[in-house]
Amino acid sequence: VYRAGKRARDLVKQILTFARQSDEELKPMRLDKAIIETLKLLIATIPTNIEIQQEIYSKSQIMGNSTQAHQIFMNLCTNAAQSMEDNGGVLNISLNDVSINNVDIQNKSDLKPGSYIEIQISDTGTGIPHHLMHNIFEPYFTTKNPGQGTGMGLAVVHGIVENYKGHISVKSKLNKGASFKVLLP
Repeated sequence: VYRAGKRARDLVKQILTFARQSDEELKPMRLDKAIIETLKLLIATIPTNIEIQQEIYSKSQIMGNSTQAHQIFMNLCTNAAQSMEDNGGVLNISLNDVSINNVDIQNKSDLKPGSYIEIQISDTGTGIPHHLMHNIFEPYFTTKNPGQGTGMGLAVVHGIVENYKGHISVKSKLNKGASFKVLLP
């Protein structure tokens, strides 16, 4: 009953975040610190047959809040780890400063030229089937069995990134893994 209650609480938080009704105020924050905190939890919870590599080069700040930053990292990293549970693999997390110009934004029409922090979370897992790629950011869409996932993780990430005026993209090949790239101003 306690676990079900906690799960319900977490689901309500995710739904509110998705609906952009979070009352948490945005303030300058460093993403590298949020990644390091998230990695501490991940290392303790993911199978030992998954190697975590980190390339954290940015110490820049975004306008955000730590709860939502942790949701981005936890949802993307947990999905990556779950795709490698059976056979193991490599989870790579990188954080870099990038500059986006008018040429770069042609495929990302929601971005403005300027300085961004690029988060990239890649795995060597099962990948995402091509026919499902257009559904992955939809609320309640999941490929997991009942009781194993809510289908809210990627929808929440997408909502947070859009709320921060950023961009998220994904590349994947079956049995080769997936790579999510998030750009935040």
